[in-house]
Amino acid sequence: MSSSIPRSAAVAAVVSAALAAGLLAGSASASAEDGAGVRIHDIQGTTRVSPLVGQQVTGVTGIVTGVRTYGSRGFWIQDPTPDANPATSEGLFVFTSSVPTVAVGDAVSVNGTVTEYVPGGLASGNQSLTQLSKPVVTVLSQGNPVPAPVTISSWSVPGAYAPAGDPAAGGSINGLTLKPRTYALDYYESLEGTNVRIGSSRVVGATDPYSELWVTVKPWENANRRGGTVYGSYEDQNTGRLQVQSLVPIAQQPFPKANVGDVLAGATEGPLDFNQYGGYTLTARTLGTVVDRGLERETTDKQHKNELAVATYNVENLDPSDPQEKFDALAKAVVENLASPDIVALEEIQDDNGAKNDGTVSAAQTVKKFTDAIVAAGGPAYDWRSVDPENNEDGGEPGGNIRQVFLFNPARVSFTDRPGGDATTATGVTGRKGHAALTVSPGRIDPSNAAWADSRKPLAGEFVFRGRTVFVIANHFGSKGGDESIVSHHQPPNRSSEAKRLLQAQAVNGFVKQLLAVEKQADVLVVGDINDFEFSGTTKALTDGGALYPAVKSLPRGERYSYVYQGNSQVLDQILTSPGIHHFEYDSVHINAEFADQDSDHDPQVLRFRP
Repeated sequence: MSSSIPRSAAVAAVVSAALAAGLLAGSASASAEDGAGVRIHDIQGTTRVSPLVGQQVTGVTGIVTGVRTYGSRGFWIQDPTPDANPATSEGLFVFTSSVPTVAVGDAVSVNGTVTEYVPGGLASGNQSLTQLSKPVVTVLSQGNPVPAPVTISSWSVPGAYAPAGDPAAGGSINGLTLKPRTYALDYYESLEGTNVRIGSSRVVGATDPYSELWVTVKPWENANRRGGTVYGSYEDQNTGRLQVQSLVPIAQQPFPKANVGDVLAGATEGPLDFNQYGGYTLTARTLGTVVDRGLERETTDKQHKNELAVATYNVENLDPSDPQEKFDALAKAVVENLASPDIVALEEIQDDNGAKNDGTVSAAQTVKKFTDAIVAAGGPAYDWRSVDPENNEDGGEPGGNIRQVFLFNPARVSFTDRPGGDATTATGVTGRKGHAALTVSPGRIDPSNAAWADSRKPLAGEFVFRGRTVFVIANHFGSKGGDESIVSHHQPPNRSSEAKRLLQAQAVNGFVKQLLAVEKQADVLVVGDINDFEFSGTTKALTDGGALYPAVKSLPRGERYSYVYQGNSQVLDQILTSPGIHHFEYDSVHINAEFADQDSDHDPQVLRFRP
């Protein structure tokens, strides 16, 4: 990559479509009717949408505070003589499409069209970025001082996250007057395009492949002992998070590598942008220095000989074309960090040629390469069970055919095979004398249920440990794709993907209840990438009727996470236990999500108990 931002370089004005949809309706101009003599704060206005949207303006003056030569090319200008209204930003992005010819410190006069660009498109629900498009730029002078930055700090960002959306506008906050002293999103919006600064700040989202990281200006806000900021409820957003990118192309200056808990020390300064991948973003002219705080990968305890250790691990689209280094690193983690669990439920195992879309569905080569790597790392010779999916029916990359796979250590645990399992055959529950059993093992739960359309079907298996039957159900629920982000102009955001996961959770919960109806004290573990939080409706549906308990809730609140997204440490991967499992030890083993160097983007989970 030649730049540090956007994954999508294409930038298109969406004003006409937005106006047609009534989403970005402007109000009458407060300035001259011909658009002359307009100031930046007149363009920005006191809401999220410019009162001059769609209008031609001339002679808009300001000092250049930042230049972006890649991605969404353009520059920011700022009025050095602000008005007295804290709701009106004094900064503005000028979208040039080609590489800008201005420099920081230039005083310029710009003619152009006021537009509202929605990163990700209208359907994304994202807020819009006010900008000038199709500009004609005149440089008036050079070498001027850049307007002093506004310092974003713990005391300047309000504790409340966002106002409630206007019911008359479909829950949108676009038309609401900004209250920057009351709401964090309003505060950041009031600084859109403005030259801002942060001081030394803790990293809460590691450097990612797109050369960006996340910091918090509120170090106490839902903090955990490893340096992250925990996402604990829909009502308690972490207001101090801010994305940081660099305006310097990485070919000229590599972006620093940081892990969660590190510190971005010194001043970081530049215009405040808004983009599709995180919302408000400090695009730094001047970037602080990363101070390594030495975050280490965790190692879980070894199970005792009479304890069964069950783990779940999303290995992120693993297939034989991945470099051997990835297999070796994942294998080492299973052996060393997870202490060679007796059973490992894997998610995102791809077929034998990965994303090549040629009808291949077998994953035997993928699993063999992985289990061989585990042996080479000093681990057990795991056996395995799975059910091949139908081609391209389970979501994920086209041709990849991801599925769940059980690994188990035959020296410690046995698998009860009952033939007949395939992609479309459902396993059921049978039993005699109060002992439950699966009709098919391994087998899929209700694969014809519409809840699993284009999604991974749950894999159920029956194991025996020290004479006791244990049922494990491996899951990979539907993703959050299609959900609006927490910086959506709808507040609360629309979370459309929850509807599918709710149906999936109800199906799994119903199956567990069938097992418990036959054997009240059956040992049942529901594991995997649930793709939802421990406080979500999905988890509530899984636990309905007391059939299951989310084991992550046994951890202190600061340790409840398996994934870091946009600076929020949050739960996606879970292990849930049936009532018969009375005592257990649970560990979310943090080896990936907090680190710039990752073998997967998920942290594995391990539960140990005595059946």
